[in-house]
Amino acid sequence: MKVILLQDIKAIGKKGDIKEVADGYARNYLFPKKLAIEATAGNLKSLDQEKQAQQHKKAVEEAKATELAAKLNQLKLHFKVKVGEGGRLFGSITGKEIADKIKQTANLDIDKRQVELGETIKTLGTHQVTIRVYPGITATVQVQVDGE
Repeated sequence: MKVILLQDIKAIGKKGDIKEVADGYARNYLFPKKLAIEATAGNLKSLDQEKQAQQHKKAVEEAKATELAAKLNQLKLHFKVKVGEGGRLFGSITGKEIADKIKQTANLDIDKRQVELGETIKTLGTHQVTIRVYPGITATVQVQVDGE
């Protein structure tokens, strides 16, 4: 019997897959536990519509992410900090501070976890900081650190 999986099932397949399973397995286990539905013409059509809606939603999100990345690539952030001997900062500039500065300057919502900072910034000068906007889409922001 052909069924459409409603959830990921180990050793069978992932949600949305169409699989051939034994009749008894489908009737006695998959259907009662709402793990699958029978692959009728109507169910296949609704599955196809759902997949198209998901693809459209993903395309819209990618377009918004690309637009956001373009805005972020043009952004230059300036930080004024206290400096000790040898150009070393008192404290450091973290991903949270960078995300807050982006919100303050450009009014763009970036989460501190999206800021990819190997180590916090502890020196004066210009630093390139990568920001993960969407899976596979990143932007680079220029951070200028000046001493007081």
